Amino acid sequence: MKPYNSRKLSLKEYLVVSSLLFGLFFGAGNLIFPLHLGQLAGGKWIVATIGFLITGVLLPLLSVLAISVTKSEGVFDVGKPLGVGFALVFMVLIHATIGPLFGTPRTATVSFTVGVEPFVGSNNHTLALFIFSVVFFLLAFGFSYHENHILDNVGKVLNPLFLALLFIMFLVAFLCPLGNPMTAAVTKDYVNASLINGFLQGYNTMDALAGLAFGVTVVTAVRQMGQRKESDVSKVVAKSGFVGMAAVAFIYLLLIVAGAMSLGHFKLSGDGGVAFTQIVNYYGGAFGQAVLAVLITVTCLTTAVGLVAAFAQDFHKHFPAVSYHTWLALTTFASFVVANFGLEQIIAWSTPMLMFLYPLSMVLILLSVCSPLFKRNSYVYFFVVLFTVVPALGDMVVAFPAVVSHSAFGLAVAKYREMLPLAEFGLSWVVPALVGLVIGLAMYVYKDKKMSTQTVE
Repeated sequence: MKPYNSRKLSLKEYLVVSSLLFGLFFGAGNLIFPLHLGQLAGGKWIVATIGFLITGVLLPLLSVLAISVTKSEGVFDVGKPLGVGFALVFMVLIHATIGPLFGTPRTATVSFTVGVEPFVGSNNHTLALFIFSVVFFLLAFGFSYHENHILDNVGKVLNPLFLALLFIMFLVAFLCPLGNPMTAAVTKDYVNASLINGFLQGYNTMDALAGLAFGVTVVTAVRQMGQRKESDVSKVVAKSGFVGMAAVAFIYLLLIVAGAMSLGHFKLSGDGGVAFTQIVNYYGGAFGQAVLAVLITVTCLTTAVGLVAAFAQDFHKHFPAVSYHTWLALTTFASFVVANFGLEQIIAWSTPMLMFLYPLSMVLILLSVCSPLFKRNSYVYFFVVLFTVVPALGDMVVAFPAVVSHSAFGLAVAKYREMLPLAEFGLSWVVPALVGLVIGLAMYVYKDKKMSTQTVE
């Protein structure tokens, strides 16, 4: 029995796993959403932060634990209790969202908005974004095509440098604050619902989806360290995750406060990219902006390479008739096209998809983590997901830009959706999901007792 016991990990090995988790969940794109949240929440930033950390930090960690507990090899396996068809559709939706539809294009638009746009005149914005995105995605395609690790190695040097400069900015910002975060103006939505709106803002990080798609990387690394029991793997992920995700949470906290303080000098921006640029320019001037442009572009490019490669690898695995390189070309080109709509449009159209996918992902993550309690029974999964999907679709329709949400169809959906509890907060799925859980567990207990009785007889 001894060979099957897990060996005890050293502190260094725990820190390696923590570093993996930090790298998985914190990218340059994660800078803009907490910063914008700080501006939106203003003096209510403390309560809003709690909500944001639930979906932006706790849920991503649980997504990796879900991979560990269910012994999954990826997002496909997480949805498998509901059948191969559902699992395949769920995998496609997750990868499309964190990939060519929103996540990957955002790596280019964030680096352009924060790093390059300040040096470009407003008249040349469209052409500059086009040229920048062409170069950006050609580089991403090239590094992914040859599976070249040069960019990863460069990233290992420049990413820590980027974080060091970020903390210097924090130090200066807190020593010479732009305003008092406790007295900053609060936007209408955050006056009475700062917790819930902070919770919903956490969707924008897409980290829970990323955890489902890439969490297997962390779990595999832990297994290779000699952790043979799944319970031991989960413990290592949990302990290491506490350290890694605490670091992410700390950066989020500083960004949210910096966003609230910025209202003392700047007006509420359209997105966090603009706010970040304004703050860097205020404290660092043109030189600081130039250095930031290089570092954030490399950081975003490293993320883009990982995203396009993961998309191509997973799709080639499940649709082998199309080669890895063809999938790579398709996802890179699609990302380039979407990137040219600009950061504001990407955020505006990604929000509805996240309003649908996040509830679905949340219930699957929580079901997966708790699955040993009900033996991963398909009835429990079926009823919870069924009762979650319908209201989540309603939340998605209502969250679309006016061209959809204010159409006859959108208004009809909104009318029926208002009958559900918490609908006004964008959480119409919560109560139905709990009802589905009760029904699913009742079915599980009934079937389990029936099988036990038949066995005795």
